Amino acid sequence: MTTLVWFKRDLRIDDHGPLTAAAELNKAVIPLYIVEPDYWQLPDTSARQWAFIEESLEDLRRQLRGLGTDLLVLTGNARDVLAQLHRSMPFRRVFCHQETGGHWTFERDKAVIGWCQEQNIEFREWQPYGVVRRLQDRDLWDGAWNTLMKQALLPPPDRLAKPEGLERLWQPMNIPDLADSSPCPDRQMGGSQNARKLLGSFLERRCVGYQYNISSPLTAVRACSRLSPHLAYGTLSVREVYQAAKATGTDASSLPRKKRSLTSFRSRLHWHCHFIQKLEDEPELEFRAMHRELEQLKTAEDASERLQRWQEGETGWPLVDASMRALQHTGWINFRMRAMLMAVASYHLWLHWRAPALHLARQFTDFEPGIHYPQAQMQSGLTGINVWRIYNPVLQSQKLDPEGEFIRRWVPELQSVPTEFIHTPWLMTRPQRARYGGNTYIAPVCNHEQAARAARKAMGAFYKARVSREETQRVLARHGSRKGPAQRRPRPSSNKTPADSQLSLFD
Repeated sequence: MTTLVWFKRDLRIDDHGPLTAAAELNKAVIPLYIVEPDYWQLPDTSARQWAFIEESLEDLRRQLRGLGTDLLVLTGNARDVLAQLHRSMPFRRVFCHQETGGHWTFERDKAVIGWCQEQNIEFREWQPYGVVRRLQDRDLWDGAWNTLMKQALLPPPDRLAKPEGLERLWQPMNIPDLADSSPCPDRQMGGSQNARKLLGSFLERRCVGYQYNISSPLTAVRACSRLSPHLAYGTLSVREVYQAAKATGTDASSLPRKKRSLTSFRSRLHWHCHFIQKLEDEPELEFRAMHRELEQLKTAEDASERLQRWQEGETGWPLVDASMRALQHTGWINFRMRAMLMAVASYHLWLHWRAPALHLARQFTDFEPGIHYPQAQMQSGLTGINVWRIYNPVLQSQKLDPEGEFIRRWVPELQSVPTEFIHTPWLMTRPQRARYGGNTYIAPVCNHEQAARAARKAMGAFYKARVSREETQRVLARHGSRKGPAQRRPRPSSNKTPADSQLSLFD
């Protein structure tokens, strides 16, 4: 009997457990991707994400044609699509990868599983990367992750048997109605071919100095692997990237500096899955604070205006605005700038975390729910187990873009402003603004130093009055890292931030 392989966030043929298992049955295989219109109306989806997926589907189709078959792309509600397809071309099994997505995809998967049970169809899922479903003890996660990363890669099938009549079901790929269709001119391209080019150039030369160059938005564009959207949509497997990085980093011909850089990179892959495991263990993190007592912390009297200025890159703080505008234009910004954008919204603008998190999700071509929502809360001080990172936008600007090169590129209003004032244009006198053109740049939304002090005071008072040790310990037991020194009850932080390896989202 025919097996259906349902592709979701796993748009490749290499190291693909469901596809390998289906091929080994020596039966006909239906490779299927479902375009789900309701998904693309969610507040964290966007056109840039779909464009990357569409390119990846075309590349997947090319790969499958090389195996003697093709990718069937159908549009509609997943349960309804499967039911209609089953009437046209009966199948006995549905193989797919587990997906750690948001509430919508979780409910979708439950509906599909229920339909399969009703039809007596075998439904089987594979672990896509180092995230463990129904993990009983967080202490066991690290060992499970390492075990999976060391397992042999699964080669693509030699051939796939195509069901008779599959051609008559083929349809043009429908572009869904997109809730957010904002342009992204310099978005990364999808597909496994592009992913392997990036991996090759990173391992060959770009990785050198990785751990030092990923913080500045100037150097990170080249120094980061840029594989994040490919891992988010599965055009490469995490395991393949990990093993390639380890092989290169332990090769006798690799220089010590390159080895250290790739060791740092592999630790980021570990953190990638560590954060996704948080959402897997507690799906409610998409909607409420990890530390439940902190959910009611953030409000703002003028939230709509402050949120809009932040979204449009009009806060009046040059590095913040340059980062947001770069993100809008490219669909990507390095992790340190992501953290700063979220922290500024949460602390300096005192916004509730959810609206800024959704805006950033739509901007990210590499949107990965399991990383995004726990990180958004971490940078907003809502975990109860991490220090508060209240970034000083001026100090960050002076440190990470000392000559203002990144700022001048993305904030053209400041192109003629001398370096002396590029980080604090509001300090120019009226004659200086007239001379250098700074009159066209908006004044800061507020005094960042006063806002930071107010945030620390409010956080401290809330923690003292409302945060219990019991809830903090619950969060630590369920989500805390089991590596490094024991974590303590968080205290307000200075303008200094810990090493990126302790913050990190994979990029």
